[in-house]
Amino acid sequence: MEQRIGAVIILMDGDGDVHRVNAIISEHADIILGRQGIPLRDRSTNVISLVLEGDTDRIGSLTGRLGRIPGVKVKSVLT
Repeated sequence: MEQRIGAVIILMDGDGDVHRVNAIISEHADIILGRQGIPLRDRSTNVISLVLEGDTDRIGSLTGRLGRIPGVKVKSVLT
């Protein structure tokens, strides 16, 4: 399958399940080229940005699983 490069932004509110998010990201470590986390404490929000390279099925698996977690919003863009 064709490899795609993309970026994913994950927004977690204060009630988001950080451990579950990290576990899912770790399960997809083979497609992650870079990761940056920024806590916005004054807004009770955390932002995680990922740069990925993988096929659309694998990237969709990551974003889909993350998007089903309460308190987590996910947006992605692929080339």
